[in-house]
Amino acid sequence: MKHSFFAATIAAIMILSACNNNASSDSHAAHDMAPEKKDSLAHASAGDVKEMKTISAVFSTVDPKANASIREIVDHYLHIKNALAGDNAAEAGKGAKAMSDAIGKLDKSLLTAEQKSAYDKIETGLKSHASQIAQSAADIKIQRNHFVQLSESAYELVKQFGGGKPLYHDHCPMARDNQGAMWISELKEVRNPYFGEQMLTCGTVEEVIQ
Repeated sequence: MKHSFFAATIAAIMILSACNNNASSDSHAAHDMAPEKKDSLAHASAGDVKEMKTISAVFSTVDPKANASIREIVDHYLHIKNALAGDNAAEAGKGAKAMSDAIGKLDKSLLTAEQKSAYDKIETGLKSHASQIAQSAADIKIQRNHFVQLSESAYELVKQFGGGKPLYHDHCPMARDNQGAMWISELKEVRNPYFGEQMLTCGTVEEVIQ
């Protein structure tokens, strides 16, 4: 039993050490041994904030009604993200259903020709993966797989139109079997939707989108 426990402990430490964040190895060890303290760990330091790239949305002027619809889509995306970070597949499914509904309500006739062209390139990815997440409310692994592509589409959406508030582009190097994956967050602190409580603070903040 002692040998099995020792091997499992070493494996866990090796996995956590691969996560590219600013916490020290001692902090990671404390994180593993005291799960109840996970939420108190702040990933981003003052250095992270200073080094973050800031980008502005391409379209600064959008019809108010269309802009409100886009903000609603983004808010439902964040609902999904937070549910996955909390390991809550059912709630992620609800957020995805609401996101699908919001996408269907956007009146694209309110967009300029240039804005519509940009949105049309993003819409298919948003629709497809939100729908898949909604249909997979009993399987968080499938939801997280689709969240990779949904996040890439959401990233393009907020780069073009913004999200009504500062949004942070986060990246986890260990998602997708160490291929890495990104997501969008309303928080400066990393809350990883691909691992949830298993490695909640694994990741880095790459950009802030205004």
